[in-house]
Amino acid sequence: MIAFTPGEPAGIGPDLAVMLAQEERNYDVVAFCDQTLLLERADTLDLPLSLSTLPPVEFRGEFPCSRAAGTLTIHPVAVESPVVAGELNSDNANYVLNCISLATEACLAGDTSALVTGPIHKGIINQAISDTNAPLFSGHTEYLQKLCGVDEVVMMLAHNELGSTLRVALTTTHLPLSEVAAAITSEKLTKIIMTLDQGLRKNINIKNPKIVVAGLNPHAGEDGYLGREELEVITPTLEKLRSQGLNLTGPLPADTLFTRPNLLEYDAVLAMYHDQGLPVLKYSGFGEAVNITLGLPFLRTSVDHGTALELAGSGEIKTGSLKAAVEVANLTDLNRT
Repeated sequence: MIAFTPGEPAGIGPDLAVMLAQEERNYDVVAFCDQTLLLERADTLDLPLSLSTLPPVEFRGEFPCSRAAGTLTIHPVAVESPVVAGELNSDNANYVLNCISLATEACLAGDTSALVTGPIHKGIINQAISDTNAPLFSGHTEYLQKLCGVDEVVMMLAHNELGSTLRVALTTTHLPLSEVAAAITSEKLTKIIMTLDQGLRKNINIKNPKIVVAGLNPHAGEDGYLGREELEVITPTLEKLRSQGLNLTGPLPADTLFTRPNLLEYDAVLAMYHDQGLPVLKYSGFGEAVNITLGLPFLRTSVDHGTALELAGSGEIKTGSLKAAVEVANLTDLNRT
């Protein structure tokens, strides 16, 4: 069974949940969200929706999740303030986090096998916690890492195109560019590459992953003339990991790494920072790609787009990324059962 959190209630997340319910499914999914919110959004979209509540574990054999078109099983989580499509409300920031936390607990308990997340609005969450002593909310990936108590996670986006899959993982994620170089240490890079390698084996079923690693600097440092991170950190780390049997290439200049021959040869690209790797992938498949978190005790997938507040309730959104995220999560669910 897959857990699904629609994300920001004022955005297109509830629309995605309603539209997910419109097709008959060959898998079980439970949405952690507000019941009234979904029914109101379905009414706005003029789409049929019948909701059922997830029964306790001991009764699920007798009352399984509904898979019929126009139906959806939910784990009710109440919003804290009325929701208006397209209008952010910081009062509901805690609702968003509660949905994620409860779905994560279900995955950790083994009640659900994978987590699919809808888009959230980091700005409104940070606005809500700005008057508290809570740390900055960086995003789903870092929040799930904290909830699960794991040492390292890897954000990887993937897109299928013309029979091949482009996978781009990140060494650093939601970090200001001015802080990236200092964050790339041998210890950090080692943990990221090991997590990526293990995740590709465990979650994507690639027996001997071939990973190509980008340099940090232009021309991968040009032998140290354009930056020394490649000479002092990246190359020695890759050499050490190759000696342990990992199939690694690089560091290669990022501007020539993303060519079709390279992308056909390797199972994944490891970029050094967010905007080094993701523009290429999103140019290739924005709205159709899936965000995958590796390193958690369970698989988490997500859409590759934001909350699109201006489209909430319009009926004009595309569901390709959500379908891709569910498809990847469903493969994990099938493999477990």
